[in-house]
Amino acid sequence: MQATQRRAPTVTEAARRAQIVAAAIDTIADLGYRQASFARIASKAGLSSTGLISYHFAGKGDLMAQVVDETVAAMSGYMAERMAGCTSAAAALETYIRATVEFVAGHRRQMKALLEIFMNGGMSYGSGTELVVLSPVETLLRDGQASGEFRDFDPRVMAAVIQRAIDGVPFLLETQPDMDLGAYAAELVTTFGLATRRSSCDARDC
Repeated sequence: MQATQRRAPTVTEAARRAQIVAAAIDTIADLGYRQASFARIASKAGLSSTGLISYHFAGKGDLMAQVVDETVAAMSGYMAERMAGCTSAAAALETYIRATVEFVAGHRRQMKALLEIFMNGGMSYGSGTELVVLSPVETLLRDGQASGEFRDFDPRVMAAVIQRAIDGVPFLLETQPDMDLGAYAAELVTTFGLATRRSSCDARDC
């Protein structure tokens, strides 16, 4: 039996879905995940009924998954554009750190919504997800070791430490909304630059 192919959304349907996702982000950012009911999201979106949300999304879990997917996709696109011109592992690591913090700074409401969804069990995060999250950083670190730019260390452990330092930014913004994110990124760049670089003594095996 041939599987039924899902129909691609029309331009109008895609625009409506985007409107609902945007309203969901604003509602979660303003009221929190648990208070983000379809009724409140519909009101934020200016919709006449929650049925318009149910038409496009199977349930709250489906809508939350779309919020997560769109935010992650936007971040991935931003990161890819920023890192495209990097010619060394050290430059790539610095750009990765700065660009991620910059994205968080410029998308605070999306990141706050993502944090609320994560903290309230609205998204699954298992060992497989962790490896996917760490993979770009770990690959970057391994490339730096292979080229001789970085010293010997466990790249997965270092990737986890770097990623957790970056992932902590939305948490910090909850208690310190006026925090200087540029200074924070600069401090991370210095810290992990020192932690990863190969010293002249390493090169001489002294």
